[in-house]
Amino acid sequence: MKILLLLCSALLASAQGVKQCSAPPEHPHARLNARFVGRRSFSSGEKVHYSCAEDRSPSRGSRAAQCVEGAWTRVTLKCDKRSCGNAGDLPNGHFLYEGNSFFGERVYAVCNDGFAVKGLNYLICKKSGWTGEFPTCGEGRAACSGPVVANSVRSSGNVSVHQAGDNVTFTCARGFQLDGARQVTCGPGGRWQPQPPRCRPSEASTDNESTGGCDAPPTVRSSNAHLAAKYVTVARFASGARVQYACDVGHAQAGGSRYRTCKSGRWTPLLLKCELKACGSAGEILHGHFTYTGVDFGDTAAAVCDEGYILVGRATRRCMSGGWDGRVPVCEAVVCDEPPPPPPPAAGTGAEAEREEFQEPPFAYRSVVRYRCREGTLVGPREVWCTAGGTWSAPPPQCKEVTCPSPNVPRAFWTGAQNRLHRYRDTISMGCEAGFALIGPSAVTCGRDGRWSPGLPTCGRAPRSKYWRRQ
Repeated sequence: MKILLLLCSALLASAQGVKQCSAPPEHPHARLNARFVGRRSFSSGEKVHYSCAEDRSPSRGSRAAQCVEGAWTRVTLKCDKRSCGNAGDLPNGHFLYEGNSFFGERVYAVCNDGFAVKGLNYLICKKSGWTGEFPTCGEGRAACSGPVVANSVRSSGNVSVHQAGDNVTFTCARGFQLDGARQVTCGPGGRWQPQPPRCRPSEASTDNESTGGCDAPPTVRSSNAHLAAKYVTVARFASGARVQYACDVGHAQAGGSRYRTCKSGRWTPLLLKCELKACGSAGEILHGHFTYTGVDFGDTAAAVCDEGYILVGRATRRCMSGGWDGRVPVCEAVVCDEPPPPPPPAAGTGAEAEREEFQEPPFAYRSVVRYRCREGTLVGPREVWCTAGGTWSAPPPQCKEVTCPSPNVPRAFWTGAQNRLHRYRDTISMGCEAGFALIGPSAVTCGRDGRWSPGLPTCGRAPRSKYWRRQ
């Protein structure tokens, strides 16, 4: 029972120690999937997904972000303006594009001379591509369908088809004011030129003159701005009313005016210029630097330490509406533990290796420790150093007593170093018995490798003298 209670306590403590993430970060031109909106806490390891705004389409990158130890991983999703591209070929005519084939724009069918548009003369770029009934150019004189303007009276009455060159004049009903051209002409491509007007309700001004108000201001695409929240729910504005705009998240005002005014039933143009906010430098790192994807809203800066230094703090900073998030991390020098002691020598084979100089810790990157032997020969590296990985370049060396074997050469004898063991650097002199001559060095020394240097001599029979006579 006690063991079970201890295990439960350990599991509870472990769960409490796991860091959670707050609400996921904003991402340019993208929105968080609906099922994650409104949540303020996410568990470590949990993932969320983003999708591009309706007027944009994904081009590259990952849609997902993951909560890792209290911080969200980077979202790499890139959302480009949605484009429908080319609308295709129009037999006996051509297409006239309203803009760059972006979301919400139209493309109009224009027929060649002697041909007329059948049906609607335009397509609209939507999420699924160009939508609407594909126009056709049939034989016949170009004609325009009767223009429909609510709350108006037109000079042509209820004529449903107009030939190229026909004019139509509009007059608004009582209580409404004309917004646009009073007269339009049926063009050769089956389009009214200019576009038919609108009749807007008129409102009494302070001097009792009839003036036109404005409906809610239309969205200004590609402006990176939006109508201030307090005006969003207002459906009708009096003449002279002024509304205010604000730059979208991650954008800042770069010129122009935030205001539009309702004048004579129409809104003045929005002159506000909103550009991506720039965060500038993410900071300076001693013994390191930042690598940038850019310095504008949504870009990231990743900290990289110089060799021999390790990062302390979060490596990545993101350019947000208020500047770079997080703090500048620190690059600290790699430190190695105290060098391990040299291995003890085998019994009777020498003394333990020792450091030449005592050094106080810490042992930073590239610190060098040197060893020596009071007795015997050093086996292993004389120097070891602290590497960039925080480990020593090699194990410490050890001291080993080096001896050479007895110089047993037939018919030879030696003098000097008559001990039972011939140690490193011991030197002996070699000689041969009577009647034999020394072939090779007369003195040899015990070398570091346990061999006699430059090599043991031999004793060969001495040649007889020509003056020798048998007695």
